[in-house]
Amino acid sequence: MDERLERYSRQMLFAPIGESGQQKLSESAVCIIGMGALGTVLANHMVRAGVGMVRIVDRDYVEKSNLQRQMLYDEDDVREGYPKAIAAERKLRRINSDVKIEAVVADVTVHNIDDLLGGMDLVLDGTDNFQTRFLLNDACFRRGIPFTYGGAVSSRGMSAILVPGKTPCLRCFLPSADSGGQTCDTIGVIAPVVDIVASYQAVEALKYLVEADKARRNSLVTFDLWSNYYYEMKLGEAAKECPCCQLKEYPALQVTETDQTVSLCGRSTVQISGHGPLNLEQWHKRLEPAAVKVELNAYLLKAELPEGERLVLFPDGRVLVQGTEDIVRAKTLYARYIGY
Repeated sequence: MDERLERYSRQMLFAPIGESGQQKLSESAVCIIGMGALGTVLANHMVRAGVGMVRIVDRDYVEKSNLQRQMLYDEDDVREGYPKAIAAERKLRRINSDVKIEAVVADVTVHNIDDLLGGMDLVLDGTDNFQTRFLLNDACFRRGIPFTYGGAVSSRGMSAILVPGKTPCLRCFLPSADSGGQTCDTIGVIAPVVDIVASYQAVEALKYLVEADKARRNSLVTFDLWSNYYYEMKLGEAAKECPCCQLKEYPALQVTETDQTVSLCGRSTVQISGHGPLNLEQWHKRLEPAAVKVELNAYLLKAELPEGERLVLFPDGRVLVQGTEDIVRAKTLYARYIGY
């Protein structure tokens, strides 16, 4: 056996994959949007399975509360203040050096989604909000790229693979972006749910990439581990008036001006974007005299403010105002310290 393939020997012994399937995996490219709980499990599976190119995208950085369920991170990442995409990339490269791993520290928006999906065979949903999921849904269906949907909160999970031209899109069975206000940050989540949801997503991804079309699951799985509940709903036909997969309107991609200030649900954080690129070293010098404490690494700058809140600056121009969910308060602090 080729020495390069030795690590996949048990996977290739699985007849539906075999050596030909392994070759297909090595020639595939996937994009994982969100490197939180779901994303870290998904990336681990894709890299260990030998997918040739894995692009990972996330806007956030590692915090201690992530460690309970976000499997690629450790306490060193928290102390260093690494962005999740960078911390994950460092771990993944040590797992499989044959896989090309591309880390992108960015907020996924209508303005960069096309670039992020360029050259991808499949997209895996590791997000934690429906606004971004609908953006992924519309972008993937416009491009004809399948994506695996997954969600986990509390002890509940759900998953489906959505294939343009073969299945309905996400809007067909979840027409509203209102998830009911329940997130991991408001009602919690147990880690086993995350692992199961991501594993459902990962196995459907493998089926698609090795072209095992007959084995693909044509249903939305929902379950509650704590209450021992499991339900499988057939995807069925697309909704006749679906603005995405039927009318080809792609609502999430039609936004001409995006709201550049958003409160991150349950996080006591407001994200403000729209600023041009930020030179972190220059901002370190500017903020140090006014801030209680300033910490800088190659990826972000944290500034503890006298008012009690914290600013987190990213090179792409995004600023997180942590310690408040009040957008007016956040904008006031932003104007006071960033100035424009």
